[in-house]
Amino acid sequence: MVVRKIIKIDEDKCNGCGQCVDACVESALKIVDGKAKVIKDSFCDGLGACIGECPEGALTIVERDVPEFDEEAVKEHMKKAGHEQMHHEHHHAHEGMSCPSAAPKILKREERCECESTEMDHHNAISELEHWPIQIKLVQENAPFLRGKDLIVLADCAAVAYPNLHGRFLKGKAVVMGCPKFDDNEFYLKRLKEIIQNSGIKSISVVNMEVPCCFGLHRLVQQAVEETGSKIPYKQHVIAIAGELLE
Repeated sequence: MVVRKIIKIDEDKCNGCGQCVDACVESALKIVDGKAKVIKDSFCDGLGACIGECPEGALTIVERDVPEFDEEAVKEHMKKAGHEQMHHEHHHAHEGMSCPSAAPKILKREERCECESTEMDHHNAISELEHWPIQIKLVQENAPFLRGKDLIVLADCAAVAYPNLHGRFLKGKAVVMGCPKFDDNEFYLKRLKEIIQNSGIKSISVVNMEVPCCFGLHRLVQQAVEETGSKIPYKQHVIAIAGELLE
């Protein structure tokens, strides 16, 4: 044990965005239960490359009595975790994950009568979105806004085609959205499985368009549920091109 510099994480400030995890070359950080954690003190070199990436100021460098930095153990850890390949895929196939716009935010909504969110009113529409981000590529599997929520997995086009999306589907729920035709389905499947296993969601509802390619989103969610062995309740809703709900 030696007295040296090491990262300290203020869990009260940490929002679980994961930007520090991306910035840590040694892969010493991990998101656990919605908070950044140092996996092992000997993996952290104490140089603080992650500090500037934290949007909440939750990271600082302190000096305390810890094991020495073990470069060989770090290399072995990264090799076992496949970190180098994951890091490459993360920053190239899924560009934008470390962008400040991906930082999780919970949006506070005032309580209002049911009629305000369910009746059609195109001139005074009220957003029911309760969090940010919403793209499947950007939402971390253990984001705090997912826990205890019913999850809507929304096809991109359905958000435009269905006029009462907020009142019918989003009120009180979490949402992730994407396009199975143009995006990376392997990544979608991986992320959906991680969400099912780690987020604490209560149920999943897919909202997809009636066109054949859009049913790929439904199949990906089904596959994720089956491969994780989850018993989580699951529903599908189909939107017509003309905008009506087909159910």
